[in-house]
Amino acid sequence: MKFTLSAAGVAFTFTGYDKTGVEINAQRHQESLILLPDRAPEAWPVQFERLEAQHFSALLEHKPELILFGSGKVFRFPHPRLVRAFGEARTGFEVMDTQAACRTFNVLAGEGRRVLAAIIID
Repeated sequence: MKFTLSAAGVAFTFTGYDKTGVEINAQRHQESLILLPDRAPEAWPVQFERLEAQHFSALLEHKPELILFGSGKVFRFPHPRLVRAFGEARTGFEVMDTQAACRTFNVLAGEGRRVLAAIIID
């Protein structure tokens, strides 16, 4: 699916996705990644089955107000012990499949929110 969003002050948005990857500003990505509205995509070399607490706690270095976790092609919750740091840091954390996370990221970024998308590409 392809879509467009025009938002002032947002440098990076998801412009498409399918079962094998995502597009950010019309550039194709087929590896798991992290995206913030004002920063180029950053590689996030993880697989859902091998996630560890430090994979998530490292996301807090970006100081987001909300983290959207795109769990891959299907909706999967990480174990609560893996995301405990978000509650301690008072950072919002939402889990959804990757495609839903892409759409939600664009909406929240367009509203000027400091949102981080942590996206798993299966």
